[in-house]
Amino acid sequence: MGVAERNQSRIRVVICWDMLSGYIASCWRALAARPEIELSVIAVHAIKGANIAFNNEITAGLDVTLVTRDELNAGKTAELAAAKRPDVVVVCGWGLPGMRMVPEHPDLAHAKFMMTMDTPIAQAWRPMMRQRMGRFARRAYFAKIDRVAVAGERAWQLARVLGFQEDQIVRGCYAIDWPRFEPIAAERRSAMARGGATQTAWPRRFLFMARYVPDKAIDVLVEAYRAYRDQVRDPWPLVCCGQGEEGALLRGVEGIEDAGFVQPADQPARLRDSGCFLMPSRYEPWGVALAEAAAAGLPLIATEAVGASVELLHDRFNGRKIATDDWRALAEALIWMHERSDAELVAMGEHSRGLGAAFAAEVLAARWAGVFGELVG
Repeated sequence: MGVAERNQSRIRVVICWDMLSGYIASCWRALAARPEIELSVIAVHAIKGANIAFNNEITAGLDVTLVTRDELNAGKTAELAAAKRPDVVVVCGWGLPGMRMVPEHPDLAHAKFMMTMDTPIAQAWRPMMRQRMGRFARRAYFAKIDRVAVAGERAWQLARVLGFQEDQIVRGCYAIDWPRFEPIAAERRSAMARGGATQTAWPRRFLFMARYVPDKAIDVLVEAYRAYRDQVRDPWPLVCCGQGEEGALLRGVEGIEDAGFVQPADQPARLRDSGCFLMPSRYEPWGVALAEAAAAGLPLIATEAVGASVELLHDRFNGRKIATDDWRALAEALIWMHERSDAELVAMGEHSRGLGAAFAAEVLAARWAGVFGELVG
């Protein structure tokens, strides 16, 4: 197809995805809103399980076909993608057999492929060697990939280790619903103005929002919070939003409220009423919730393990970046945040908001649309 003909038509894009989430649905909406893109999505049903409970309705209004994980790995996703006759296919990583089948489908021989990945580069020699071996084990699959969209700098480094060239790698595979979260800072400022001089203006409340699983370091969080409460006057409460097998660690701990799983529509209110967002993970490939909290104008506390901390958190500028799996370091960061004045907390929140703006879904959609145009032009 010539350039003139291409300019008169839309680029047909099919995204093949694993499980649904609120933030990824926002990315799809922003991409579908672009006039040059005709978007279809094939994704795995939101799984109601111990750790997540997203509603399938979060994709309402989009061209989304839902499949089961078994159907994905049996090749149904590849068949459905081929039936759309796409110009570009986006595949989610390389771990699932069903994703690796998609570029192999004979009816997709004409299509261009972009793979997303959030896996950070290994920090230890043995994991590094496993990643290097993966380069050879998935050589045939990677050879069919024209572009790689990575979550952040650490995933960019791994993409290079896996053999992709710099001009093949696109930064950004996750983004946030900026219009949903950006107004929260103004709402908080308005509440502060109404509070007057007779009450504390900035919300003195920590917020943790994640699955209750070992990777999120609930045990470290609880130990650190107990130590923090022992060392300050008028400790901030800690609100935890999520669900999972480690939720029992939160029960009965003074000052901790377990609010349970919060649907995307209810997250802004939680962020508005909070004064600092915590992400103490021991493993976090990127961490979209950190970007959402940044957009909401919150100071941040996160571990070095959080991939998004590279892009979104600068120590003592908009929060604290701390060692991983270290409850003492987390307790010290909580105390440090507790001691900040309202003016300092406001300033850190504004710094966070500036950093978070780059991760608006509309920004990602424009970047991806540009890449798709290059691939088919």
